[in-house]
Amino acid sequence: MKIYIAGKITDFPAYKKVFDEAEERLKEKGHAVMNPSVLPDGFEHGDYMKICFSMIDVCDAAYFLFNWRDSVGARMEHDYAHNEGKVIFYQEGLA
Repeated sequence: MKIYIAGKITDFPAYKKVFDEAEERLKEKGHAVMNPSVLPDGFEHGDYMKICFSMIDVCDAAYFLFNWRDSVGARMEHDYAHNEGKVIFYQEGLA
């Protein structure tokens, strides 16, 4: 399954480590993973959301990290993934 990872990035210094660990766990289970934590700095929030929605579009599912509710962007991704009919997983239930 192709899975997009969503969670808090802004104002969360450990985001890269958390996203990378989730990516590794999902890959160990045989999934192809889209990890937005690899995107470069310097873009506006709206630019990132366009990119992330495109990443969700090519995935079968979205995987929401434990802190996703603390992120405006991740909540937007949740709504988007739900409206697009993607399978939604939460960190507590899959990895």
